[in-house]
Amino acid sequence: MMFPTLDPLLHSELRLAVVSLLIGMEEAEFPYIKEQTGATAGNLSVQIEKLSSAGYITVDKGFKGKRPCTLCRITPEGRKAFEDYVKALKSYLVKPKK
Repeated sequence: MMFPTLDPLLHSELRLAVVSLLIGMEEAEFPYIKEQTGATAGNLSVQIEKLSSAGYITVDKGFKGKRPCTLCRITPEGRKAFEDYVKALKSYLVKPKK
């Protein structure tokens, strides 16, 4: 039996957590993602950049009043990559033969 390759981009715990959050909410602000994942701001920024570069999420930087606001959104490519990842991961749960 051949096991499918797991997307190395999503196989990182923090990147998988970010995409998992966004799958359920469509979009989230940076502080919320940071709080939910327990990541440091620096590490989270690096991982968000990797997801953005791959086209899995979009990142919009702006302001809420005078405060900076970074908003992350899942893309259709990111949604498909996540669904494919979950499907591939499930195939690793081999049912024993009777």
